[in-house]
Amino acid sequence: MKLGINLGYWGLGMDTDNLAVAKEADQLGYAVCWAAEAYGSDTVTVLSYVAAQTERIDVGSAIMQIPARQPTMTAMTASTLDTLSGGRFRLGLGVSGPQVSEGWYGVKFDKPLARTREYVDIVRKAMSRERVSYEGAHWTLPLPDGPGKSLKLTVHPKREHIPLYIAAIGPKNLEQTGEIADGALLIFPSAEHLEDTAISYLRAGREKAGRTMEGFDVCPTVPIAVGPEGGDKDISALADSFRPYTALYVGGMGSAKQNFYNQLAQRMGYEKEAAEIQEKYLSGDKDGAAAAIPQKLIDSTTLLGSVDRIADRMREYAEAGVTTLTLSPAGFTLDERLASLRAGVEAVERAGLA
Repeated sequence: MKLGINLGYWGLGMDTDNLAVAKEADQLGYAVCWAAEAYGSDTVTVLSYVAAQTERIDVGSAIMQIPARQPTMTAMTASTLDTLSGGRFRLGLGVSGPQVSEGWYGVKFDKPLARTREYVDIVRKAMSRERVSYEGAHWTLPLPDGPGKSLKLTVHPKREHIPLYIAAIGPKNLEQTGEIADGALLIFPSAEHLEDTAISYLRAGREKAGRTMEGFDVCPTVPIAVGPEGGDKDISALADSFRPYTALYVGGMGSAKQNFYNQLAQRMGYEKEAAEIQEKYLSGDKDGAAAAIPQKLIDSTTLLGSVDRIADRMREYAEAGVTTLTLSPAGFTLDERLASLRAGVEAVERAGLA
């Protein structure tokens, strides 16, 4: 099992630290550095900056938002980044959510599966330097009865095949991801529930495409916080630091009717708790929402505690089918975040997974 890091969003006051984290991960042998975008920093600029100041680590978009760009623009960007980075770019895509898609980009959040499938078709066609001609429900290239013509990408990517990932949570999206992508970007993964909530659907998609899980990258992001060798009290204190983060996603992402993370928590057996967290969060009681989160939900979707405990959890993720475990290093200082990175390497070695 390989390790990655996720820098999250840029522009939150930790930019210098984020670059230092990326450089340290590069030196430690991490496989990939991901960056995100929502409605603040864009991922392309960040990854260009990181790629220019690292040597070996891959850079990946987690995610480039589908509503934000035409598919041919995404193909241009991916090909350019792959060329400039010396073949180190990984393209992660996702539909975002209804609030961002419709509120920020003015793109209707409808038929996300069909839209994603067409988008991927066009991106792959363009990146392979075919002449792009496409007739779909969402995109038609070139436009009919006009001056447009079928064009071919002029840039030659460093590699013939740029790895394409899709951020997926729901069962139908996961199945389609297994069918059309090279990897899946997952969030809030519980090793205990991973087969039922993700892997089984990905496998079904692979089988639908006549493939196995061999070579498919299962890539969840997991926050990591290293603590002392102590017992339940120490774990509880570490878990408490992630309550606002978990409450935001389970309670506040999307809308009351469309919150993919809340639905995921329900599929892991937290139906009643997920409803309470969302009700409190959307009513403005964020502290109450955080307090309502079961510690087990936090503990099972993060890496907490001593290096040995984290190593045991990593082994569980590997056995569940994870191939690249992306760490989000927690800490109030740069030194704490760098220590988490080093602990991640030590833990994967102790687990016998390196």
